[in-house]
Amino acid sequence: MPAARESLLDAAYAALTERPWTAVRMVEVAAAAGVSRQTLYNEFGSKEGLARALVRRETDHYLAGVARALSRGAPAAGARGDAAAPIVAAAAWTVRTARANPLVRAALTGCWGDRLPPAPTGPGAPAPGGAPRPGVPAQRAAPPGEGPLPGPAELVGRFCDQAVAALRPGWPEEELPALGTACETAARLTLSWVLAPPAPGAAPAPGRVPPQRSRREPDTEAVSRLVRSAFARMTAGTRPADRS
Repeated sequence: MPAARESLLDAAYAALTERPWTAVRMVEVAAAAGVSRQTLYNEFGSKEGLARALVRRETDHYLAGVARALSRGAPAAGARGDAAAPIVAAAAWTVRTARANPLVRAALTGCWGDRLPPAPTGPGAPAPGGAPRPGVPAQRAAPPGEGPLPGPAELVGRFCDQAVAALRPGWPEEELPALGTACETAARLTLSWVLAPPAPGAAPAPGRVPPQRSRREPDTEAVSRLVRSAFARMTAGTRPADRS
């Protein structure tokens, strides 16, 4: 039931913005989503299963946003556009999303605060099993083929792969390795900005989602300049826009 699943994940995320994950109760998540606790357990199997599904959804949304940013910034086929624009847009999206979403920030950095669900213990490892506790509905096994939750290395790799794919049209084949190196450097610079922002006072408290802001953040502008400068240096003389 996709609608119920999304409602449950929305309710779980909303609860996480108000209190630590250890204080989030399954019965409250189910009530907020307007479904029974049995439906919640049927859908996710356990609280650990709910946490894994929530992390996966948020990281999937983040990666979809990277793809959108790259697509919007990419020049049309054959056009002499701003070669750095797509990756600058993706870097800015990453910083904004990591600031606003504690689960994305934790997945990108590997830093799981005590307000968040426990960090994954292994690639795709199922949630710990055990006998049901009294009063807890029967739980199904974790869905097969769910796959590992993405960590920092995979997310940086996906960022880089998407950036290369967006910028590749019109790039000379022999210079694609330089493009790949430039995209990876930009991705890692962006991640370093997420790990150690220059203005810690502007960062949200762990597990909290800050209010929306109406103007571009200074740190987003700064990381955009940094990524643009690094990308330009590493691709000097190789970009399609530099060729006659």
